[in-house]
Amino acid sequence: MDLTTLQRLPMWIGGKPVAARTARYGEVTNPATGEVIRHVPLGSVEDVDAAVAAAREALPAWRAAPALRRARVMMRFRDLIDAHRKDLRKLVSEEHGKTLADAEGSVTRGMEVVEFATGVPHLLKGEYTENAGTGVDVYSIRQPVGVCAGITPFNFPAMVPMWMFPVAIACGNTFVLKPSERVPSTSMRLAELFKEAGLPDGVFNVVHGDREAVDALLVHPDVRAISFVGSTPVARHIYETGTRHGKRVQALGGAKNHAIVMPDADLSFTIESIIGAGYGSAGERCMAISVVVAVGDVADKLVDGLAARARKVTTGPGDGADVEMGPVITAAARDRIKGLIDKGATEGAKLVVDGRGIRVPGYEKGWFVGPTLFDHVLPAMTIYQEEIFGPVLCVVRVESLEAALDLVNRNPYANGVALFTRSGYAARRFQEEVEVGMVGINVPIPVPMAFYSFGGWRNSLFGDLHVHGMDGVRFYTRGKAVTARWTDDGSTAPGFHMPLLG
Repeated sequence: MDLTTLQRLPMWIGGKPVAARTARYGEVTNPATGEVIRHVPLGSVEDVDAAVAAAREALPAWRAAPALRRARVMMRFRDLIDAHRKDLRKLVSEEHGKTLADAEGSVTRGMEVVEFATGVPHLLKGEYTENAGTGVDVYSIRQPVGVCAGITPFNFPAMVPMWMFPVAIACGNTFVLKPSERVPSTSMRLAELFKEAGLPDGVFNVVHGDREAVDALLVHPDVRAISFVGSTPVARHIYETGTRHGKRVQALGGAKNHAIVMPDADLSFTIESIIGAGYGSAGERCMAISVVVAVGDVADKLVDGLAARARKVTTGPGDGADVEMGPVITAAARDRIKGLIDKGATEGAKLVVDGRGIRVPGYEKGWFVGPTLFDHVLPAMTIYQEEIFGPVLCVVRVESLEAALDLVNRNPYANGVALFTRSGYAARRFQEEVEVGMVGINVPIPVPMAFYSFGGWRNSLFGDLHVHGMDGVRFYTRGKAVTARWTDDGSTAPGFHMPLLG
């Protein structure tokens, strides 16, 4: 293939595609074939400056637009996403590798946040107290923070950006998105649809790039808020750098999600749930199940069932018929995952199903790792401690719910957790005592609906507010309290003492 003939993606600045100022370009690949399919600019400081300038210029008029007008743009945007969801899923699958069905599901979950944002006239309503003091009224309002930025990962090219920018923009802010350079095309298509929906130029901008672009956003004096989803080390860097430069920051980090299986669980349902949650999207989800905690005598039956189902998982290209699991994102990711499987076997875990030797006919150059299952994993092992971000399930055996809760609560990550049981008592105790941000009861991937907020605890979140839902509205707005008195009778001013309103 002549790589010089491949498409070079532009930026999206000021409501139109704009040639990048940078001279650096990266490769966008199809993980199923290993082929380069287009090139993406790795934005410079000048590219970031241009995008932020466009957002700053568009801010006054958009901030002043009635919330209902902004909501109507969101309504049209939502309808366009729905009409083009097949095209969007194809872009997601092509650049990420996940199956078409999984890609379409992620587009839908992102669209649900747009649906939530259409309610912004109600969401921005403040409070009002008449006659809080004699002739004095007190009320609160929420106002946009200004130019906001989002930095998003490769694993959800549509959903995670739409966790951020619809809420920010509906609240009256303007936005600069820096998507993963691995999966840049979906964001460009969303920008086109947003413009078609009637969004004014400059309100939404897309800058492609790597760390240079990220660091430029973090220190830019006109960027007031930063949202991030990615690994914990980068989340910590984003949070510390952004807050040091006076910005509001929400930075969601890594995960090591556990699924606790009680002896009374519906085993067939539980096995199918865990298989989908562990191997769906090749395990490249921040909410993927990574550790299965088998309680008591359920362990042997659970492991046997998981192994039998794992061996039947169909692996192949994301657009293949009946494919359940696609490739991982890069050759480097594949090699890292295989190295961790090597490490698990070396450290003494029992390798029940080995996905290292998988071959997909016709896609020998693709970056595939087959479903892998370990049993008798101990907390001191590397495969328990590290976020593998691949199709690897680790079974840890414990004797009681108390031991399972202790295991989960001692883990440095606290993003998501699930419990499989028929016992209401166990479930209620679990939801009260587990120290994790998102909890599932017989639900393996407890990603909240758009009208709730997404976020973990401990090393899975840096910042006080989660994404989307009401936390998103709070993050992208600032509260203001107004105390007002109107007189026409020559009333005496309070004087030098602290004013009393009673």
